[in-house]
Amino acid sequence: MDLVVSDYRPLVATLAGIFALLVLILRARMNAFIALLLVAILSALAAGMAPETAYQTVADGFGGTLGFIAPIIGLGAVFGAILQAWGGVDALARKIGSASNERQQVWTMGGLGLLAATPVFFDVALIILLPFILALAARAKRAPMLFGLPLCAGLAAGHAFIPPTPGPIAIAELIGADLDWVILFGAIAGLGSVAIGGPLYAAMLERRGALPNGTLLAFEPSPAIAASSISFTRAACLMTLPLMLILAGTLASALLQAGVFKQVLQTIGHPFSALILACGASFIVLRPKSVAGRTKLKQDLARAFEPTGAVILVTGAGGAFKQVLVDTGAGAQLAEAVLALGLIPIFSGFALALLVRIAQGSATVAMITAAGLASPIVEAAGLSGPQLATVVIAIAAGATGFSHVNDSGFWLVNRLFGLTEAETLRTWTVSTGLISLTGLIISCLLFFVFA
Repeated sequence: MDLVVSDYRPLVATLAGIFALLVLILRARMNAFIALLLVAILSALAAGMAPETAYQTVADGFGGTLGFIAPIIGLGAVFGAILQAWGGVDALARKIGSASNERQQVWTMGGLGLLAATPVFFDVALIILLPFILALAARAKRAPMLFGLPLCAGLAAGHAFIPPTPGPIAIAELIGADLDWVILFGAIAGLGSVAIGGPLYAAMLERRGALPNGTLLAFEPSPAIAASSISFTRAACLMTLPLMLILAGTLASALLQAGVFKQVLQTIGHPFSALILACGASFIVLRPKSVAGRTKLKQDLARAFEPTGAVILVTGAGGAFKQVLVDTGAGAQLAEAVLALGLIPIFSGFALALLVRIAQGSATVAMITAAGLASPIVEAAGLSGPQLATVVIAIAAGATGFSHVNDSGFWLVNRLFGLTEAETLRTWTVSTGLISLTGLIISCLLFFVFA
């Protein structure tokens, strides 16, 4: 008996660490970064590591994870701030508003959310576009949620599935997936999940008379956005530029013969280069011409880094926890146990992410925690490059599902649209559940296609 306990000491320590993590976040209300880092250290020590080795493992995991992710998150914040400050998202919204067909507007709002989520954080994009939703609803004499729910679904799916948002990038780094496959499959999953959780669900609620009217808060566009003259085509090209560059680099690596042209495409197609070029192009196209404009842009850039700091720290702590799983051997033992049950990594990753998401609310924490736990399972399964990307999508789908009262996004939608808690559960919570399940189904189909 003692021998069995000793053999499985790393796994027992890890399971106890996961339980402690949930207690610290849920009961003690501890900051997610501190909780993850503390649990990583204690799990390493409990697994039998010497203190010096434990702290080195945590440091290696923290630094190794952020070496790739932190620059992307930082560059993404700059990219989003430039587009936000000078009306890139608003230009897309104006294009949608020019369409006379209300049904077309509802569908396009989902696409707008999916596209706007790539450079701009969920809450920022929603607040920017709230006056536009109010205008559409007033013009059509319909409930604001008819347009707002597809937009929110698009924003949620974009943040879950499509790089360069932090979530899928962090998962891909932790489980070793190629970013190009993640972008491709993320776009497929994003489009499918937005359709189901956004326009189709909103239309069904309206037909049944169950779409709440709510009372939107009064928001006015900022002066910079109101005065924006950027065109729809220019805004759309700028927003998709980094994705196109990354995909170009990937195709060059796979299809072109060695040479200067291939090296150039590979260079500009690296995520670092792609985002730097996107930031540069956005600044050149949208550069402020007045002193006041340049001052405002500087302030917006400074504010853009405020939310990224928390994301970077939580991601790094998640990487530290993952490294503890690897170095103690707990990850291998966990992988053996899961594979012995016959669960493929795509289901185990989804289930882990969904459980953590429902338990503590943060999609980012759920993604990082589940990716760290799923990493040894994925490694033991010997998956191909495309299959690894489908696991990323499944984990992101699980971490997006069933937003409820412990999620800040739930209360943002609740307050901005003037809904009751029951109405928010019936609209937003169900919508994120549909996004989650649709993402899982699509990732499973892709997984078996590339089996």
